[in-house]
Amino acid sequence: MAATTHTVTNQAPPLVGYDVFTADRALAAAVERHLDPALLDEARDELSGLGRSAGSAQVQEWGAQANENPPRLRTHDRYGNRIDEVEFHPSWHRLLGKGVAAGLTAAWSRPGGHVRRAAAFVLWTQAEAGNGCPLSMTHAAVPALRTDPALAAEWEPRLTSTVYDRALRPAAEKAGVIFGMGMTEKQGGSDVRANTTTARPLAEDGAYELTGHKWFCSAPMSDAFLVLAQAPGGLTCFLLPRVLDDGSRNVFRIQRLKDKLGNRSNASSEVEFDGTWARRVGDEGRGVRTIIEMVAATRLDCVLGSAALMRQAVAQAIHHCTYREAFGGKLVDKPLMRNVLADLALESEAATTLALRLAAAYDEGSEQERAFLRLAVPAAKYWVTKRCTPLVVEASECLGGNGYVEESGMPRLLRESPLNSVWEGAGNVQALDVLRALQREPQALDAFLQEVGRARGADHRLDAATKNLLSELADLENVEARARRVVERIALVLQGSLLVRYAPPEVADAFCASRLGGDWGSAFGTLPHGLDLATVVQRARPVD
Repeated sequence: MAATTHTVTNQAPPLVGYDVFTADRALAAAVERHLDPALLDEARDELSGLGRSAGSAQVQEWGAQANENPPRLRTHDRYGNRIDEVEFHPSWHRLLGKGVAAGLTAAWSRPGGHVRRAAAFVLWTQAEAGNGCPLSMTHAAVPALRTDPALAAEWEPRLTSTVYDRALRPAAEKAGVIFGMGMTEKQGGSDVRANTTTARPLAEDGAYELTGHKWFCSAPMSDAFLVLAQAPGGLTCFLLPRVLDDGSRNVFRIQRLKDKLGNRSNASSEVEFDGTWARRVGDEGRGVRTIIEMVAATRLDCVLGSAALMRQAVAQAIHHCTYREAFGGKLVDKPLMRNVLADLALESEAATTLALRLAAAYDEGSEQERAFLRLAVPAAKYWVTKRCTPLVVEASECLGGNGYVEESGMPRLLRESPLNSVWEGAGNVQALDVLRALQREPQALDAFLQEVGRARGADHRLDAATKNLLSELADLENVEARARRVVERIALVLQGSLLVRYAPPEVADAFCASRLGGDWGSAFGTLPHGLDLATVVQRARPVD
């Protein structure tokens, strides 16, 4: 009898065919905590349905196909007519359509909408992160448009629709639309006041003609865009439709698509305006103030997106180690590997818990919560997005060489992981924004301290860390050079306070002992002795 030369053993089965929502205990607990009990049953059913879809073999295949077949730019048709269209793989449209249908652009129109949407965003990003960009921008355009009640009345029903219509035709003829955003220019980057795109008023009230360029414009096949340009009265926000009311194409010249490290399924482009029609949003000279609420909402989505990538990386690592045997036993039972997995799980749960707390503040909408968001959003955006890449790297290593192979899905997570730190202002921009809030808006610090103070006395390490942070904040003169340190401490103290109040004791104890107690190394897997790491890892397992 011939010997068998290729029998597959000691390999983990694919992590597929499971409910991504109910398997994420931290996320499910946050939804239950922040939603009105009257909404819980409906929300659980919706999120579980989306979770089963995100965990299905079909949707996972769509995500792989959308990344393996990136978008292509067609500047002209066969006859030489300029068309400026981007072609996507059908899987991209399937993913985006299901995201719209799941309400990922509809948070503003229903009770508890932001918490429900935030949880759904975390789930759907784990299936494929690229389509999160147009979903995020469409969702975030609503508060900017509300500065102009007439525009909001016209566009908000389309933005919050659960219908995805990919056709290029006038927005008035569509049941749902997708929005994009264009702020960044070559010479300015984050310094949008250096933008050179000009806006010339037309005879029609509120109408302008734009001339200039945008260095980054994602999702260029969107139905409309919010852009910044220099009007006679200063930097101003405009709504730029892709197709005009008469059915003709607006001047929207896509010069090229960016060849990016990750986020391959999503088209990011350079565009030129040349006599392009647009309508003013808000007053002239108040463009930054008008669009800032959109930026704040997309910054929260950066936190949510990073939390989603972290959760998926941790789920894959723990799943692999649960099945993989080495040196006489399961990897998950080896003390050193358990330390690594528990450390990763702590980081993931802290990110998820913080992200959902921010979403709940949007739903609450009080003056106190708005002040809290002013400080907490940029701090969370800075810290959570910064932690994403090292976590994904470590999680990939848990799979050994398999984690370096495309088929595992880990390289796609790794390429995606730095992006949320860059989007909507890189790390230094977030740190400086926190400093501005501390120096100019005392109500923001008061709201933050009240939030953290709800855990006072529950853990001595948290209390000590809070006291040290207050000492740091007592000296805000010449603070710019240490801004990152200050923001890191703000984020960690906030995460610690949330976990002490809401997470299981084993999770809160391990977090405070490492992140706040100082008994922690420079790499994941250096949690101090004496913690219940097995319970922490078990809580983070994606499948029992």
